[in-house]
Amino acid sequence: MYQKFVPSEYVKEVFDIKPETLVEKNIKGIITDLDNTLVEWDRPDATPKLIDWLKSMKDAGIQVVIVSNNNELRVKSFADPLGIPFIYQARKPMGRAFRKALRIMEAKRDQVVVIGDQMLTDIFGGNLNKMHTILVLPVAQSDGFFTRFNRKVERKIMKKLKEKGQLMWEEKN
Repeated sequence: MYQKFVPSEYVKEVFDIKPETLVEKNIKGIITDLDNTLVEWDRPDATPKLIDWLKSMKDAGIQVVIVSNNNELRVKSFADPLGIPFIYQARKPMGRAFRKALRIMEAKRDQVVVIGDQMLTDIFGGNLNKMHTILVLPVAQSDGFFTRFNRKVERKIMKKLKEKGQLMWEEKN
């Protein structure tokens, strides 16, 4: 049961994900969470470093779609200035938004990675949809209300996975 919460790989931050590595793996698209994955949950705009990272992906021919459980105003005001397609109120881990993102990118599951900071939404959803999943450390140490609940559940899942020797990654840096 717990296996569906285990990511395909772990990195400290999205900047550790290099376009060259993705291209070598025939990856053509990224489905990424927004809050505490790309920027802090309360930061309204992209940082210059994130803008550069997104440009490097685009230059490598890798499409990015933001898939967020947050509301339209939050996601649209972040994504529109960057020219990035987005899906808001995605209801992750449910599969509908993941499938919609694949259609937007015109990509197959094995050509896309899912990046996120939450095991219960991003990783579980990506794994249920048979995609390569990458768990990142949360950008901020604080979370919104619903995410705080998810983090408590995630800590219990991580503990079980560590006990079984299935998790070799630390939540905090």
